[in-house]
Amino acid sequence: MSHATADVRHIYEGWHAAVVARDVDALMALYADDAVLETPLIVVTLPDHGSGVLHGKAAIGAFFAAGLRNPGNKLGRWYRTGLFFSDLRDGLIAHHRVYWGWVGFLALRAATPAPERA
Repeated sequence: MSHATADVRHIYEGWHAAVVARDVDALMALYADDAVLETPLIVVTLPDHGSGVLHGKAAIGAFFAAGLRNPGNKLGRWYRTGLFFSDLRDGLIAHHRVYWGWVGFLALRAATPAPERA
């Protein structure tokens, strides 16, 4: 197994294990200090952020901490397709992109408050 392949496997398996264990510290150990995270879940979890993109380990950690604090939300029901979209640098996640299919879209829509009607 090449070094790059070992890094990919370490990130893939470590990310899943950290999320299941709700271990933000273990999760953040997988990200570079200047990492970028892109996911539509940001606008639901951190509505004041106003974007689906976070920059830096501190911002990404705050996002995961907020999301993992609320296990009762329906967004915790996720499934894995075997695909993980990340750019790695020096064995860490430098840029992580989360793509949501139809099942994810429905979960996001259900979790997003309806806008107030005038």
